[in-house]
Amino acid sequence: MPNNPLFHPINEKTRAVSVRDQIQMALAIADLNLLQNLLTQCIPAIIQPERIGAVASEVGVPLGDRVAADGILHFEEIHCVLAQVQTQLDHSINSVTNDSKEVARLTQHESDMQSIAQHLPLAPAIALLAKVGFPPPHIQEILRLPHYAWHKSWWLALDANEHFTIPFLRCIRTLHYPDGTLTLQYKDFFESAKPTCFTSLSQKVLVAIRDESQGFGETLQQLNQQRSALGSKQAILICNAISDLEAQAFIHQGVSLYPALDLVLPMQANCLDCARHECLMNGNVDSLVASCYGFLVDSEFV
Repeated sequence: MPNNPLFHPINEKTRAVSVRDQIQMALAIADLNLLQNLLTQCIPAIIQPERIGAVASEVGVPLGDRVAADGILHFEEIHCVLAQVQTQLDHSINSVTNDSKEVARLTQHESDMQSIAQHLPLAPAIALLAKVGFPPPHIQEILRLPHYAWHKSWWLALDANEHFTIPFLRCIRTLHYPDGTLTLQYKDFFESAKPTCFTSLSQKVLVAIRDESQGFGETLQQLNQQRSALGSKQAILICNAISDLEAQAFIHQGVSLYPALDLVLPMQANCLDCARHECLMNGNVDSLVASCYGFLVDSEFV
């Protein structure tokens, strides 16, 4: 932070910050690893790590009728990938796609024409193709295609176990306009299930911080109200330790759980004011602790 008295108060008693505020500040800072952990380390996990694209967070989001979400996670859910970017790709795909009969079987159905982007300037077009894994030579080839020519590439879609194992053929073409912009279009050739998107779909997840004064029913009612307002069935409840029975009840209602302590940021601390009496430094006048993950004032201790 800047070296400014605004961020470093002098001769002022440490201001108590609630656990809720600490968690919301952690969400607002939007550290990429933290946001990914929220999605992948909650119980049960919202999504597998390899299926997450871009991810971002919002904090204190109004949902209407005086309802506000503690946080919302926005992320891209990847549904198919370019085969070349798979580091552990089975060599069998090469042998399969070199067999004309197998190629005919894998490409027996054709999708409608789809547009990736329309009237896009050159730089964003290059960035878009690079983002999905095309190497620079292939990007140049795609962007320099003559009219009605196609670039062909093999992709992998998800199987029933949500692994990228189902090959399909994707054909991409470029339309050029006098103003220098481009339109990228594609169509897919597949065996049975049509790929659902180009690479990913936008998703959102409600993030709620458990109010320790609320019981199970009241908490679930609040979550359901916010999920309905958000238009998403997915929710992550950040909470302290709860009983196995309560945890199972939340999980069976489609709510994932995440421990609050994993999100608390180190705060300016004063051991004289801390309510964590189990700590060896609690109440120590000579404590050298300046910041602490577990600092909690007496009025907030549960």
